[in-house]
Amino acid sequence: MSDSPSDFPAENVVTKHLLEQLRRHPKRVVFTEGEDLRILKVAAHLVKQEAVAPILLGNRERIRALAAAHGVPLTFIHIVDPPTATDFGLFCRRMENMARYRTLQAANPAEIVARPHYFGALMVQYGQADAIVGGNQSMPAAFFRALIQTIKPLPHVAKIFATSLVLGANLKHLGNDGVLFLADTGLIPNPTVEDLAAIALETGKLARHFLGRPPHVAMLSHSTKGSASTPDAKRMAAAAALAREQAAAEFLEIEIEGELQADVAIDPTAAETKLPGAESRSSADVLVFPNLDAAHISLKLLQHLAGAQVYGRIILGLSRPAAQIPLAASLDTIFGTTAAVAVEAIKFHQLYPDSDF
Repeated sequence: MSDSPSDFPAENVVTKHLLEQLRRHPKRVVFTEGEDLRILKVAAHLVKQEAVAPILLGNRERIRALAAAHGVPLTFIHIVDPPTATDFGLFCRRMENMARYRTLQAANPAEIVARPHYFGALMVQYGQADAIVGGNQSMPAAFFRALIQTIKPLPHVAKIFATSLVLGANLKHLGNDGVLFLADTGLIPNPTVEDLAAIALETGKLARHFLGRPPHVAMLSHSTKGSASTPDAKRMAAAAALAREQAAAEFLEIEIEGELQADVAIDPTAAETKLPGAESRSSADVLVFPNLDAAHISLKLLQHLAGAQVYGRIILGLSRPAAQIPLAASLDTIFGTTAAVAVEAIKFHQLYPDSDF
């Protein structure tokens, strides 16, 4: 069977929780690169779990032939070939009216709308899908560019960024619920104080939604509470202070601390040694890194050395839920990432009440 246990590992604490929510509130997820056997298998498995209504973009005949060759059922999986879609003309007109279209330097909007990343982004922007997943057969920049140029940004977040979910049964100090949120793992090379504060707040909101309790956010540094006075350490301390101020103004249930060394953030024993009065502190649920290099390197080390399972990147700062998956993503990674971004769509209007979702 295409969705046999050998293809899909048993549900873990995260995917079990996600699927329970999605079975009550299934969501439509558009996959921008549907001509991929991994996507076909994940889509069929999500249908089997009664969790997601998948929409696959690509050539209809090639997708059907690929599914038939590998015995993957296409029941309840909607296939859309952008250039022949009934909404192609409508999307072309809407693209032409977008101010951002003028920056694309295309001869006509049809050239842009025919590209699956753009067509999928337009689908979620105009309510024909609840979330978008892409990047499995392309470079991340191509997918990110389509999102930025097509989907409205959240007005209170200056730059979009990426959050990754990390889990692993054999990892020590992995959050209080067996899952850790890392940010920014994909987009902003050198975030400013304002960027870091926004990353902390938006990732904290996401963690609050997933965990169902106030999360503990740690702003990471080589310094803990003034142990070093370098500009980078001061930048993380300033970002933590700004994020706390903004969280209080918005009445958000998010605990934000920094600057902290990584061991202090995740290991209560280390915290007891380095922070007086920290005997009762808990491990961080969210780690905010000082720059993209630190976040991306840490994520890859956790994944490839420690054997952590990684879901995402979940893209935050947009007015619609989106996720990017890497070229070499496993079935489990694609499945968990899709479930995560679909669950984000369930309460998206509650997370961002000022959006027009």
